[in-house]
Amino acid sequence: MHASKSQQRSEKAALNISLWSSALFVAVELVMAVITSSQAVLLDAVYDSVELVMILVSLTLIPLLYRPSNENRPFGYLQVESLFVVVKGAIMVSVTVGLIVNNIEIMLHGGRKINFTQIAYFELFACVISLLVIFWLHRLNRSLNSPIVTMEIQEWKIDAVASIGMAAAFFLPQLIQASWFEVLRPYLDQGITVVLSIFMLPTPIKAIVTGLRDLFLLPPEQETVERIRDIVTPILEQRGYDQLYFDIVRTGRKLWISVYITFNKDDISLVRFRKLQTLVIEELKKEYQDFYLELLPDIQYTGDTEV
Repeated sequence: MHASKSQQRSEKAALNISLWSSALFVAVELVMAVITSSQAVLLDAVYDSVELVMILVSLTLIPLLYRPSNENRPFGYLQVESLFVVVKGAIMVSVTVGLIVNNIEIMLHGGRKINFTQIAYFELFACVISLLVIFWLHRLNRSLNSPIVTMEIQEWKIDAVASIGMAAAFFLPQLIQASWFEVLRPYLDQGITVVLSIFMLPTPIKAIVTGLRDLFLLPPEQETVERIRDIVTPILEQRGYDQLYFDIVRTGRKLWISVYITFNKDDISLVRFRKLQTLVIEELKKEYQDFYLELLPDIQYTGDTEV
């Protein structure tokens, strides 16, 4: 099933929203990073700058992803999306690790004092904007189920959580006036940045693993495989087909599902097979937007060549 032109336009619209929101964020965060000398704000600015470049690349990729498959490209161009997810994840991991190392070096050299209250209010504002963008993207992606837009939503969720976490942490100096806390003040900004960086790392790492599985045509995560089995198996078993073998791969956003059925007799009704396949497709449509399904007889070689 190929996505429609309207879906392509909707996906571009969603990415444009993320693009312009990110551009605004990057500009404001860079100004704040210069004014406050905060490494935590710089982390946001660098992270969002990389994200901004990736969104621009995503917009150029979308027309490719909607091209149909053919004999020369049986999977179409969907593996380009998987490759892009891997590259994006790798860049995010590199940037995050680099920021961790940089902040540890600053801490080893005595840290840095900054205006915590100013940053705290800025991060509260950033959190509110992030939540509004997430809500907007969720509404647009409800009918798309786009991996690229889903990844954008995840990035904005990380921004929102990071912003509220930083706001809470940067309000600490106002709440804690004890003398022992004064010793920690120069290290607070860098400490928060390191913790947030470690918190951010699992998302791009998971994206890399998922993208590599798709590139090498390995089965998707076990939950997806089991869910497809749970949908398809009861339909076929109710009609007397209980010897099933599943072959499931994913390329980018598309699932390729082959179900092989072993028969106990020679006669196969193509009409019945076609109706059965249509029924299974209708059930899968309830949970998956873009997939290709084929029901196939499992023909085993027995050595008998007589026709």
